[in-house]
Amino acid sequence: MATRRKPAVKIGVTGLGEREEVAPGVFINIAYRGCTPGFISTEEGVILVDAPLIPEQAQDWRSQIEEECPDKPILFVFNTDHHRGHALGNQYFMPTTVIAHERAHKEMSGYTENFKERVFNSFKREPDIQQQMTNIEIIPPHLTFTDRTRLLYGGREVDLIYVGGHTPATSIAWLPEEKVCFVGDVLWVDQHPYMAQANSKEWIEGLGLIRELGAELLIPGHGPTCTPEATKRVEEYIIFMRGRVRDYYLAGKNKNEAKSGLVGEMLAWFPVPQDRKAKIESQIKSGINRVFREIQREEEISGGGGVDDDSDENDSDD
Repeated sequence: MATRRKPAVKIGVTGLGEREEVAPGVFINIAYRGCTPGFISTEEGVILVDAPLIPEQAQDWRSQIEEECPDKPILFVFNTDHHRGHALGNQYFMPTTVIAHERAHKEMSGYTENFKERVFNSFKREPDIQQQMTNIEIIPPHLTFTDRTRLLYGGREVDLIYVGGHTPATSIAWLPEEKVCFVGDVLWVDQHPYMAQANSKEWIEGLGLIRELGAELLIPGHGPTCTPEATKRVEEYIIFMRGRVRDYYLAGKNKNEAKSGLVGEMLAWFPVPQDRKAKIESQIKSGINRVFREIQREEEISGGGGVDDDSDENDSDD
C-alpha cells in the first residue's frame, strides 16, 4: 500500500486541514491540535480513532466525516488513551459509543471540575481557543476491554489491543486487512516522547509488538504517517534512558542528581524548538522520575545496589 508521506507539522498548529485517505476508506487529519484523529468507513457506519481537543476542530472533523460518509452513523469512538488530546473531544461526536481500555475509564471518571478548570487555564495565552473551552463535558468510555477486543462491522475488522507503556491505558487499533495501525502515543516521530505516566519496560515491549503485526503503515498519535521502522528510534531513546538512569542509581545517585545529569543527554536525541525547550526539559525530567522508580524497583528485586530515594517527588504531570 503506497501513500505519500506528509511533511512534519508543528506542535500547536490550530488549522483545520483536510482529511487524507491513507487506505481505502481510512482517513486521518494531521493538522489538528492534540492528536492525529482518524476514521474508518464501513458499510454499517463509521469507527473513529481519537477525537480532536479543540472544539472548532472537533466540529470540523465531524463535518468532514459527514461529508465523506453521508447518512452513515458514528458507531464508535475509540480513544487510544485517556489524555485530553485524545479523549476530551468525545462530546462532539455524540450520540455514539465510546470504547477504550478499562484504565481509561477509571482515569476519565475521575476528571473533576478542577480538571476542567486546569484545561481552561492552559489556554490563557490563546483567548480564542480558551473561549471555546467553557463547556467541557467529560464522556468516559461506555465499553471497556482489558487485553484486546475486536470490532467486526460492515466488512471491516478492527482489533483494539492494549500495549501500555505511554500510559496505563494506551492501546492501538490494528486493521489487519489494510495493514494499517493507529498506534497512539506509543510512537513519537522526531519528538521527545511524553513519559510522565510511562512504564518504560512495557513501552519497549509494545513497540516490539507493533513491529510484529506486519503493518505497512503506522499512524502515530501526533503528526504524519510512517512505517514500523520509525519505532526503532523511540525504542533506542527509551533503552538509552533506562541504561543511563541505572548507571546513576548504581552509583548511589538520587533522582534529582539523575535529572540534573541526564536532561542534556536526552535533549540531544530529537529536535527541540527554542520556544519549547523549557517545556521539553520539564517533560524529560518527568520521564526520568518514572524510569528512576522502575530501575529502583528492578534493582531491589534483583538485590542490586543504589539508594533509597525519597527526594523531590514533584511529578505534577502524572
